[in-house]
Amino acid sequence: MKTTLSVIKADIGSIGGHICPSQQLLASVREFVLQRGKALLIDSYVSHTGDDIAILMTHRRGVKNSDVHKLAWDAFVAGTATAKGQGLYGAGQDLLKDAFSGNVHGMGPAVAEMEFEERPNEPFLFFAADKTDPGAFNLPLYLAFADPMNTPGLMLAPDLGKGFRFVIMDVSHTEGDRVIELDAPEDLYSIASLLRDTERYVVESIWSRAANDIAVSASTSRLHNIAGKYTGKDDPVMLVRVQKNFPATGEVLAPYAMGAYVAGCMRGSHQMPLMPVLLASGVSYFDGPPVVSCAAFCVHEGKLTEPVDAFAHPFWDTVRQHVSDKAIDMRRQGFFGAAMLPMAELEYTGIMERLKALDAGFRLRS
Repeated sequence: MKTTLSVIKADIGSIGGHICPSQQLLASVREFVLQRGKALLIDSYVSHTGDDIAILMTHRRGVKNSDVHKLAWDAFVAGTATAKGQGLYGAGQDLLKDAFSGNVHGMGPAVAEMEFEERPNEPFLFFAADKTDPGAFNLPLYLAFADPMNTPGLMLAPDLGKGFRFVIMDVSHTEGDRVIELDAPEDLYSIASLLRDTERYVVESIWSRAANDIAVSASTSRLHNIAGKYTGKDDPVMLVRVQKNFPATGEVLAPYAMGAYVAGCMRGSHQMPLMPVLLASGVSYFDGPPVVSCAAFCVHEGKLTEPVDAFAHPFWDTVRQHVSDKAIDMRRQGFFGAAMLPMAELEYTGIMERLKALDAGFRLRS
């Protein structure tokens, strides 16, 4: 029998601005899922990264199941009531629609799901990022699943050597899911050409070509495409199966040592390095830096083990110091040039009104 992993995430309120949800808010969401999900779910895990709350659920109902999605939506609605009762900042800000309509795609919350036949040993990683967008996962996934300089398993393991299929979405297309499927290593240059543009093209899923089995599922929602204005960064989530037919855990984690520059931070309008952080970390410096957490699990017959914090090892302390230095250096550049996002991303912010007003003041010099 197949197992489904579903993770649905939303920002529904935070203490002190965009730092982290309150313990009361977390408890209300966790209790709602436990009580209402008894007949629906096998297991669940509620956590937060930065100011976003994520609900990880295991069940037998497949992806995009209306009942599972409604459970998460209702939990966030109940949590929003708690957030409003505490006067938390941004209460319910990711719930962009008034009523549930079948599943939460296009309603604000981020979603990543996968269905598979469990292996005898089924390890996976749950990544959650805050103060950034889905493109933040492009480079780590490219390196982990397509680059033997990062992943020697592509040379050493026969099944990995058969390559992986990347499903890439054009997230600027708002009239439906516009996707392309490309194979590594044959289409490597084409994959790289798309994934370099992190604001338009993002990885939706990755599949093992040896077993035609899903390896990665990542959220792809862009909040400004739904709301038509800036309402907060997209804060993606991702599920990655590891070992055997897939890259090893260490190969998937290694790219995060780079602290690559990604979109996000203050008002979602800057370029800043991505910092791997401990589970249940908040954000602070310049509403950031952009952060990513990783909880490692095994799942057996739908039951989750306790999570292990993949970024808690002392090695990552050195990485965090390096990322902090990069962040401070970039902020010295203020609003100038590469420190802020390109104009196509800023068009959802108030700067466009200022530029429009200034445009009227220009004149042609005779």
